[in-house]
Amino acid sequence: MSLDGALTRRPRGAWLRLPRVWRSPLAVVGAAIAVAWLVVAVSAPAWVPYPPDAQQLPRLSPPGEGTLLGTDALGRDVFSRLMTGASTTIPLALGLVVASAVIGVVVGAVAGWFGGWVDEALMRLTDLVMAFPTVILAMVVAASLGPSLYNAVIAAVVVSWPQYARVTRSLVLGLRTLNYVVAGRLLGRSPVTSLVVDVAPNVVGPVVVLATLDVGAAVLLLSGLSFLGLGAQPPTAEWGSMISGALANFDAWWIGTFPGLAILTVVMAFNFLGDALRDAVDPTSRTERTAVGVASAPQSVELPVEEDRP
Repeated sequence: MSLDGALTRRPRGAWLRLPRVWRSPLAVVGAAIAVAWLVVAVSAPAWVPYPPDAQQLPRLSPPGEGTLLGTDALGRDVFSRLMTGASTTIPLALGLVVASAVIGVVVGAVAGWFGGWVDEALMRLTDLVMAFPTVILAMVVAASLGPSLYNAVIAAVVVSWPQYARVTRSLVLGLRTLNYVVAGRLLGRSPVTSLVVDVAPNVVGPVVVLATLDVGAAVLLLSGLSFLGLGAQPPTAEWGSMISGALANFDAWWIGTFPGLAILTVVMAFNFLGDALRDAVDPTSRTERTAVGVASAPQSVELPVEEDRP
């Protein structure tokens, strides 16, 4: 074998190796749970044992007595409604995050790139939205539009885009003065072309990290609006509305417990994934956290030893 071939030969299994950050236990657990729920969201309507709205079973039957997770007050299978609810909640949460990210990135990029009165106007609009508590403003918008799951998504988008605008603006402000961006402008690139070609690729990473972390918040917000009666309406199978329906039958613990656990696992999974993505995009954050952990650990202290005096 030639020397060039020996130098370019890859070690066995190199293609299967993942970056170190993706081999951490939290990243693996988060990815496994997220993929499992995404598969359920796509395929659940095809294999659930009962139609989610069918009232054909004994009412308030506990888990194990003919059904896996019991039945609710109307005789509907909780397991079928839980799996079908994933097909409702998770895709809408993902669409909500994508819409919020697109709006926020466009607003933040335009504000940071052009500056002046454009920046001032767009940032004052952003501050106006961020001045109100997120849930309260979402409730107001959803109530004004009318109780509906899609109106709840619109309300959630209205209150979610400002954080993307803020992050994108700060990144663009730091990137627009770099040498390669200025050189591109001097070579004749238009402002829009320079923004898209030179600046946008460096904004994608932090925005994707923020969007991944925001999926869990989107699930919580949509479920909260449905819980308050401003989102999904009966008989739609949705996790927040299932928990709301459990309040009337508090002794039947299984009606609200399993949707709550579903929300918990989805939020936990995407938070784990967001942390892993943040470490992959910005390794300094992992180094800083490690340094903080080392600094906070108890350090051994060497006490002075007194010498024996004659």
